[in-house]
Amino acid sequence: MSHNTFGHLFRVTTWGESHGPAIGCVVDGCPPGLPLDEDWLQHWLDRRKPGGSRFVTQRREPDTAQIQSGVFEGRTTGHPIGVVIQNEDTRSKDYSDIKDKWRPGHADYPWDRKYGFRDYRGGGRSSARETAMRVAAGGIARRVLGAGIVIRAAVVQIGPRAIDRQSWDWDQTEANPFWGPDAETAKLWEEDLDQARSDGSSLGAVVEVVAHGVPAGWGAPVYAKLDAELANAMMSLPAVKGVEIGAGFAAAGLDGRVAADEMRLADDGTAEFLTNHNGGVLGGVSTGQDIVCRFAVKATSSIHSERRTLNRDMQETTISVKGRHDPCVGIRAAPVAEAMMALVLADHKLRHRGQIG
Repeated sequence: MSHNTFGHLFRVTTWGESHGPAIGCVVDGCPPGLPLDEDWLQHWLDRRKPGGSRFVTQRREPDTAQIQSGVFEGRTTGHPIGVVIQNEDTRSKDYSDIKDKWRPGHADYPWDRKYGFRDYRGGGRSSARETAMRVAAGGIARRVLGAGIVIRAAVVQIGPRAIDRQSWDWDQTEANPFWGPDAETAKLWEEDLDQARSDGSSLGAVVEVVAHGVPAGWGAPVYAKLDAELANAMMSLPAVKGVEIGAGFAAAGLDGRVAADEMRLADDGTAEFLTNHNGGVLGGVSTGQDIVCRFAVKATSSIHSERRTLNRDMQETTISVKGRHDPCVGIRAAPVAEAMMALVLADHKLRHRGQIG
């Protein structure tokens, strides 16, 4: 009932809290014989870890991955893979003066109503700190998928300012602190976020994640649609409030002749699509095109500006949240989005193999 496990054949269970001694995950269902070591996981974790620029939380966590089980002599054994990361830079005292107040926009109030009490230190289990373990698990999932499937994510909007898609350059995503594929817009985001910080506020974002090289045929009709499970995966991330596949909501404005994604015979004798408004999924099954998913992340709720709220005694009060927080949580969501895409695809690869052979 606690619902801390994700996936069907490739199953990931995460555990731990933001300010506990450690966080961790257990990956079950990983095939044996795949190359895996801590350096491989660390590569992906370093892309997500905090403190990388002034535009993210200044909590200093090395996020050093320790593989505890399921790997022998550099290869997966087929048994559960345990990974642990120690929390090394917790500052729980930052939350002591607001422990009895509910932060507007946070999980505080509904979690109090559900459990009767909560871990107020940085949000406990609701914190985005948990996503580090998704990234570690996503690194394992990439081994299952193989080098032929390339997954990349980019931040395409911060606040009201979106990128110029004509200037899209994937190399730029790791050349600026925003995972932005448009260098000129990234410069403007610096100004926007500096202003938001100065105002004691924060900004939301839109993240786009693309998987290239996925073969046609993965997914299942009705209750295990590939796009439905991608939407579930992305909506499970903290602060996500909307998900689109392909054209998404814009598909409602497309003429049926445009939205149909016409097909033709390619020179190599395979099927070729002329457009990809459906995001690489039709009838819940992959088409062989790029799988395109996009999601909206709300503005960070922990802000310095004073806001009205209630305390646990149901008294009206105000709150101003101090400490170290991301002015835009969407920035570090890009590598997490890649991990969630990898987890869903690895699971569907194994399910497809199990059904089709």
